[in-house]
Amino acid sequence: MIISVVKGSVMKILNKFIHGFIRNSIRHPKLRWLFIGVSLIYLISPIDISPDVFPVLGWLDDGVLITLLATEVSQFLIERRQARKETTEATESTAS
Repeated sequence: MIISVVKGSVMKILNKFIHGFIRNSIRHPKLRWLFIGVSLIYLISPIDISPDVFPVLGWLDDGVLITLLATEVSQFLIERRQARKETTEATESTAS
């Protein structure tokens, strides 16, 4: 019982660390493009971490990667749109 509690809290800490590391790494502009490129190559390539022969595990890694990829691309587009909007507003305010 104590072992399962310790194991659960260690897993939570490890999960937070990994999640924080990935989030902070992806927020860097150059690393974001690297992540997007490597993700696309991984999805297209026949090499797979868990082959699709294993029904659930084979699809799970691809699904997680597609979700992360879609999240990062949409976040990039949102940030770009906001930057463009701020630039347009700043230009209009200086022109007035």
